[in-house]
Amino acid sequence: MPSKEEKQRRSRLVKAMAQDELNKAIEKMPISIKNLAVLFDHLDGVLGIEGCNHTAKNTMAFLEGQDLDIKKILPWLEGQGGYCDCEILANVEEKWEKQIAKNT
Repeated sequence: MPSKEEKQRRSRLVKAMAQDELNKAIEKMPISIKNLAVLFDHLDGVLGIEGCNHTAKNTMAFLEGQDLDIKKILPWLEGQGGYCDCEILANVEEKWEKQIAKNT
């Protein structure tokens, strides 16, 4: 049976590996954490008024308005579970909310 110190050492290694994977994922993101947070705020406001028509219309308008690369960002958002504005707000925000809170 591993000692308490060994368990703590293993726990630190697991946390370091998880943080390394997260850092790599952030580096590969086609949108910054800051812009992602602003997108979520934008969608929250728009969807609260208009609701979702089950397209990414508002997301695309936001990305165009910010001169961000729609062709790279939309597929990334879909890969995160966001196929329309409300899914982007719900699914993608849920995955990245901790990082947004840490970096904004």
